[in-house]
Amino acid sequence: SEKCLLRHFSSIGFWGLVNNAGISTFGETGWLSMEKYEKFADVNLLGSIRTTLAFLPLLRKYKGRIVFMSSIIAYFSLGNGIYSMTKAAIEKFCDALRLEMKKFGVRVCIIQPGNYARSTKIQPPVSAEEIWNELSEEEKAVYNKEYVQERANFFNSILSEGSANGNEVVDAMVDALTSPAPKARYMIAKLKEKALVFVCALFPTVVMDSVLSYALSK
Repeated sequence: SEKCLLRHFSSIGFWGLVNNAGISTFGETGWLSMEKYEKFADVNLLGSIRTTLAFLPLLRKYKGRIVFMSSIIAYFSLGNGIYSMTKAAIEKFCDALRLEMKKFGVRVCIIQPGNYARSTKIQPPVSAEEIWNELSEEEKAVYNKEYVQERANFFNSILSEGSANGNEVVDAMVDALTSPAPKARYMIAKLKEKALVFVCALFPTVVMDSVLSYALSK
């Protein structure tokens, strides 16, 4: 597939690449297997890197655009650290790539959506029973079913609050591809989500930890 695409686009030019593939799941750090961590890194991070490297020669040649789908969850985590980890990593990859590509006239843009779970369906509702059944005996000895149910309910409430206006994110992707002066980052999120990012970026870590701990306790 890669060879076919490269052969086709080499003759007509290649303007834009959008790295949009992504998967999500819920679970505290010890609840997830090493295999799951490897799968998420392979899809969310290495998948974008592989695609970028494959098309980089054409993008340099035609002074094109590269767009990456990140998330505001790159700044903080609320029960899905595995997803946050991959988004934070792709942000740093983009930061390096953006600076390196300037001399070639290639623009690199990051889209940072807030909660659009209702639009994308990237994360189905969480089942506490399924989570419990997949836990190792060591984790079951530390946690109990009630705790798992509370965390599942909390995460499901977040999913239910997600925006249904997925077109807002698509519009940002189009602008990144077509604008004469695209932004390095497009944060498409609700005001309270932007406020969380603001607190995370500018305040000491202890402040953000307190805010998130309070949210989790509720």
